Parts: sequence; C-alpha cells; structure tokens
Amino acid sequence: MGSFLRSLTPEQQVSLLFVGVFGLLLLASVGAVLMSLREQPPQSDEETRRALRQHDNRALLRISWVMAWVFWVGWAMGDGAGIVLFGLISFFVLREFISLSPTRRSDHRSLVLAFFLVLPVQYALVWTQHFNLFTVFIPVYVFLAIPVVSALGNDPQRFLERNAKLQWGIMVCVYGMSHVPALMLLNFPRFAGREAFLVFFLVLVVQTCMLVQHLAARGLSRPAAPAISASFHWHSWVCGLLAGGVMGALLSGFTPFKPLQALGMALVACVAGSLGHLVMKAIKRDRGVTHWGSAGRSVTGASGLLDRVDALCFAAPVFFHSVRWTFNL
Repeated sequence: MGSFLRSLTPEQQVSLLFVGVFGLLLLASVGAVLMSLREQPPQSDEETRRALRQHDNRALLRISWVMAWVFWVGWAMGDGAGIVLFGLISFFVLREFISLSPTRRSDHRSLVLAFFLVLPVQYALVWTQHFNLFTVFIPVYVFLAIPVVSALGNDPQRFLERNAKLQWGIMVCVYGMSHVPALMLLNFPRFAGREAFLVFFLVLVVQTCMLVQHLAARGLSRPAAPAISASFHWHSWVCGLLAGGVMGALLSGFTPFKPLQALGMALVACVAGSLGHLVMKAIKRDRGVTHWGSAGRSVTGASGLLDRVDALCFAAPVFFHSVRWTFNL
C-alpha cells in the first residue's frame, strides 16, 4: 500500500486525500446534524451532561473542518503563501491570548515588539530556511529582549507576572505555530514537491488523537486533573495516542516515513499535542474562562481560534525537531 501511494503523483495523492478526508468529514457532519434534529430539551442532569458532550463533539468536528481547509489552502497557495497564512493565524491567536492576559500602559512597547517585530522576523527566518537561528530566536533573544523593553517602561508592578504571560504567549502562538509551515521546507531526499503532506500528517494524527481521547472519556470517572479538565483520563489519553499512532502508520505512504517510523512520529506528535492541550486548559482555568473567545466569540470574530489550534502549537515544534534529528535534515 505504501509503495503504491508513493508511486502516485502529488496531484493524485492530493485528490485521493481530498476524497477520503472530506468524505469522512461530510459523513460525520451529516450524522451530527441528524442527531441534533432528534435532540430534545434536557430534563435531567444526565441529559444535560449528554447535551454538553454532543456540543463538544460538534465543536471538535468544526475544528477538524478548519484544519482540513487550512491544509488545502496552504497546499494550493504554495510555500510562500502558506507561510503568510500561518503567520496571520499566529497574529490572531496571539491577540486572543493577550486579550485575556491583563496588561498595563507600560507594556505597550513590549506588545508592539511582539506583534510587529518578533512575529514577522520569526516567519521570515522560516521563509529563508535559517532553521538554526529560527530555533533559538524566540527562546533566547526574545526571551531577553521582552523584559528589557518592559523594564524601560519604568513600571515594576507585577513585572514578573506581566512579562511571563507575554513570553508564554509568544512561545505558544508564534514559536509553536511557526513550526507548522517550516515542515513544508524540509529537504527530504526523493520527496521534493510533497513536503506539504507532512503538515497534513501532523494535523490529521493530532486531530485523530484529540477526537478519540474526547470520545473515549465519555462515561469515565476520576479524571487525572479534575480541577483543570473533567475529560482528561489516562485511559482515554492512551486510547487517543493509539488511534493517532495507527492513523500515522496508515498515512505512511503519503510521507517519507516507513510504517514504523510514521507510527513513532505520530506518537511523538500526539503526546506533545494532547498534553499541550491540557496545559492550555490550565491557563484558561487560571484566567477564569472556558474558551479563548469573549462572550462566546473570539477577537477574530470566530469562537476561540486558539482553542482550535492549541494542540497543534505544542505538537508542531516537537514533531519538526524530531523529524530533523531523526533523519539528519
């Protein structure tokens, strides 16, 4: 199966993936619509919990549609446009993150630095394939620059907390997300013109893991971290990892990986993405919100864009560097 898929042209592989992925999403969406038509107003606590689970399932389905469309738009527009697309996503998710992190007037220069210098420079380093500098620019240079600029604002009140929030937001929303388009620029031998399939591989295995983990958690008690997530259980987490790993092995023919390599890389991405999602839930609990939007809507006009990509922000850098180190790229 893997050799057959590799024998296809990139255009034929894209067509096959389009039919398969969007066909499955369409079937799932039709099923969700039919189930919603049969729903009745909840009359008991159990029915209320069931309705909330159905709402979460539909939210995950919407996220899957968004991720699939992002892949195809990036593929159709080419590497350069794909980098710009993910740069815009970084801008909006960082804006969402900052909107729920209180700032002071003295932080304005640091915010300008983050949005209009750090973000474009990070993506410019991706575009020019300066991967060594791209890897350390934010964790080293920006890590030092942000508090210096903030200190020059002459405001010591909650200085550490304010700067830690901004640095964390930059790491997740800019550093993490920038590794997704960087996958399209890796130079795999005998894989030229198909690098975008690595993005598809990453997105699909992480989304599969998150979806199965969520579904497997239904009916389970004693979550691992009840104060942070009522749906994170070790058993459901393992189920999600196994599902993501199997999906990765099945997709090996679209990648430069052999089946066992694809299984290993999928597990790496799923572990990072699922645990990163748990971390972002902890941050939301700290901020006293259930999603990154405000009053049901995010600052982008959609319902929590960061909620849709937070697992990807954690999975992408771990996956990217695992691939680079494993295959000596």
